[in-house]
Amino acid sequence: MDFELKGRHAVVTGGTRGIGRATVLALIEQGVAVTTCFTSDSAESESLPGAVADLGGQLHLVRTDVRDAEQVGALMDSAVGRFGPITALVNNAGVISHLPLEAMEPAEWHRILDTNVSGMYNTIRAALPHFTEQASVVNISSGVARHGMPFAAHYVTSKAAIFGLTRALCKELGPRGVRVNCLASGVIDNTGHKNPRGDEGKAMYVEMTSLRRLGEPAEIADVVCFLLSDASRYMTGAIFEVDGGI
Repeated sequence: MDFELKGRHAVVTGGTRGIGRATVLALIEQGVAVTTCFTSDSAESESLPGAVADLGGQLHLVRTDVRDAEQVGALMDSAVGRFGPITALVNNAGVISHLPLEAMEPAEWHRILDTNVSGMYNTIRAALPHFTEQASVVNISSGVARHGMPFAAHYVTSKAAIFGLTRALCKELGPRGVRVNCLASGVIDNTGHKNPRGDEGKAMYVEMTSLRRLGEPAEIADVVCFLLSDASRYMTGAIFEVDGGI
């Protein structure tokens, strides 16, 4: 499907694996120049440039901790220096852990909130001066923000906060022509966020999902491409649930 994005420049945070990687590759296939970031070396971060080269695309890969405003500012400056003004921003970087509240130390609470929420604040704020007219922001959240999940109060809280951030910024940035939407994903296979109950937990989610299967990262990436395209030009402040009917 051609979303007519060719020639644009997108910044995707956390783009080396899972949903982020699928989004990077989908945008590359659409002819978008992509800047993305990662926090630590891995097989995925090492293989991404080759995967993009195989598609004939343009990629700028930068090590960045989205919790650090200075690093994020440097990321945006580097992105603009390489590919020019930013047409699209996909806030995908996120972390998770599974702990009961009584075992959740303050440092772990802050690690999750600082990455998943403050990281988005940092990236959107740093990108604002570099946005083209009619830029589009997509914030990746999760269906657990609505449904809840035990042993992950910090993660659920962070994903719910993204709903509020999206709704606030759609009103603030709309007069500038910047659209801000949110994608709440269901249980996606191969994201690296493994259910602590293993195969039993995976089977439970399959049974809970109307389509009787888990989602694939590429199925999230397709919706991201739609939200970045002119096909969604009158959509902002929306929360799109892509969850197979869980």
